[in-house]
Amino acid sequence: MKTLVLLLSLLLSTLLNAQDMEGAWKLTHEDGKEVNDRVVIKIYQDGYFAFISKEAETNEFLAAGGGEFFLDNGYSEVYDFHTEDSTLVGQEVTFTGYHRYDGLVLQEIAGGPEKTWKRISTDKDDLSGNWVITGRQRNGELQRSTPGARRTIKILSGDRFQWAAFNSDTGEFYGSGGGTYSAEDGKYTENIEFFSRDNSRVGAELQFDYKIEDGEWHHSGKSSKGEPLYEIWTPYREFYKRDD
Repeated sequence: MKTLVLLLSLLLSTLLNAQDMEGAWKLTHEDGKEVNDRVVIKIYQDGYFAFISKEAETNEFLAAGGGEFFLDNGYSEVYDFHTEDSTLVGQEVTFTGYHRYDGLVLQEIAGGPEKTWKRISTDKDDLSGNWVITGRQRNGELQRSTPGARRTIKILSGDRFQWAAFNSDTGEFYGSGGGTYSAEDGKYTENIEFFSRDNSRVGAELQFDYKIEDGEWHHSGKSSKGEPLYEIWTPYREFYKRDD
């Protein structure tokens, strides 16, 4: 009985620590030096993380990555995609660091810059979560699919969102974007701050309708190209089970 109680306590502690990470974070310092030349945002939600970066002055896309994170023995990440080094995909990278009230400091054990992150939002709403696309309407017909290694995800936490399309088996990266968002009374609004495919889209505001049906996110409106769209997003964990 004591062993069971201890295991439950450890599991609860891990879950609470993971929830404490949830929200949006911004890179503020690297090796103690203030980061001004680029903007880097990292989002944590439902055991998953994603980051994206751009040049501060030009909005030129720099990098993106994401995957699962673990707090079992310190802090580690397992990448599903990584634009700067695709060889990291599928690999577990372990960091040293600590989490405090308003900042997260992480440093890779193998050597690397010490990075300080400041939490910028912990807001939650109907759409807070990590999602994977499972349905699209084409030529008036809704087509459903089962995601696999090649997939498109969208993670929302705090007041930030990031989508990414990639293949976790091959390490191929197809695109990513993100920014701030709001979701209220069936209206979902994105303000684009990052876009790997076309940085001229940075600054655009897109408005959509949304509803949650049977746990899925139904998303409709017009794409960034002005084309009509209807999408269905399903919670990520329904297809990709976390190995805790």
